[in-house]
Amino acid sequence: MNGVELATIGRELLDDPAADPGAVRESLHNIARSNRWFGGRQAVRHGLTQLCRGLPAGMTLTILDVGTGLGDLPLDAVRWGAGRGIRLVPFGLERSRAAAVLARDAGLPMILGCAGALPIKHRSVDIVVLSQVAHHMHGDAVMRMARELTMVARVGVVLADLRRSRLAMIGFWFGSRMLRFDPATRADGLTSVRRSYTRMELKTLLSRAGIDANVEQRPGFRLVATWRSG
Repeated sequence: MNGVELATIGRELLDDPAADPGAVRESLHNIARSNRWFGGRQAVRHGLTQLCRGLPAGMTLTILDVGTGLGDLPLDAVRWGAGRGIRLVPFGLERSRAAAVLARDAGLPMILGCAGALPIKHRSVDIVVLSQVAHHMHGDAVMRMARELTMVARVGVVLADLRRSRLAMIGFWFGSRMLRFDPATRADGLTSVRRSYTRMELKTLLSRAGIDANVEQRPGFRLVATWRSG
């Protein structure tokens, strides 16, 4: 990822900005399916529930999804908000032009840019979501990113990611074959789990960044961290 220091364990297709666009598209479609079946959507919804608790119904909030892929998560968040009387106005940020075009075609307004150097003014959006990006980065880069997201958000941040576990690797190995994921996504999914953090590791990184986050384990071997920016 341009602008961020990558994790040293393995390398994934989406780490390479010059990756074949066709392979990127296929992988992103399978990642969106993984979000649906393996807990990614539910993790973000849970984070939004925590962050929006106590906010009055009828509010309109902007939501930025950093590293949005196909845009499936922020578009799902709009449906989540509508069911709770909250109007979410989403947009996404992607460094991959192929991903940005696909997300835009799905109806998500897009910004082309790098998560490591956000082209967003401070306090310019209400909620920032970072889903399944942290495991691509070294701990120090996660800390820098968390601080930057906090400065961008007016209300708060949802950081959702995988949780490192041998059972998670076994589950993904079987699940990715049942759903007939492409070989690159099957391999990258296992690398992602190996790169990911435990709950205490993520909690410690955020604490070292000066952020008092609520970090929870969620179904599907997921971690969800939420914090207010104020």
